[in-house]
Amino acid sequence: MSLRDLLPQNIESIIFDFDGVLVDSMPYHAEAWIRAFAEVDVNITADQIYGIEGSNHIGIVNRIFEINGKKPSETLINSIADRKRELFFELGRSKAFDGMQECLKSLHSKYNLALVSGSNRQIVDELVSKFYQGIFDAIVSGSDILSGKPAPDPYLKAMEMLDISPDKCVVVENAPLGVEAAKNAGLFCIAVPTYVDSNKLKNADIIVADHRELLQYLYSLL
Repeated sequence: MSLRDLLPQNIESIIFDFDGVLVDSMPYHAEAWIRAFAEVDVNITADQIYGIEGSNHIGIVNRIFEINGKKPSETLINSIADRKRELFFELGRSKAFDGMQECLKSLHSKYNLALVSGSNRQIVDELVSKFYQGIFDAIVSGSDILSGKPAPDPYLKAMEMLDISPDKCVVVENAPLGVEAAKNAGLFCIAVPTYVDSNKLKNADIIVADHRELLQYLYSLL
């Protein structure tokens, strides 16, 4: 049985996570978070950020403080998130994964495409404008919802914007919290282990080996 045969029938839309699926950006998100937290005397590692990748900025700050047995004020949450965004833009080295831009252009001729990201709206808009302009029929950023991944809310909002039911679309994710969010929303999920071990994505319906296999799979949908 091929991967194509495992998909639900009559797919009309594909919803993509952004960081780690379409853009190689997480090393720079992680570095920006590490620096922003260090400025308030909280030490974290890149692996900690990869483990909670997909959550929005509020969720990430809360989770890191929880790990350290602390509870941040709303003012501190916003301050760290704003500083992280500044540092991310200063780093400015994100790039699209090879072949993904061309693939999405082809897919858009047949499917409605949506983007669901945990990143701040300003970051999402700038990177979409740079790499995927005119591709998406709906975009949900971490700034657009209160409860980020692993809550289903980001994907439920995307389906509402697309006016589509869960059985008519699939999600492409790369993060454990993202996979959990997709499944919590009742969606079929394809996962690619970009920055974490594949066993951390075991709740996905399909796990591809890497972006090369992901591209082959996506092109098989045309």
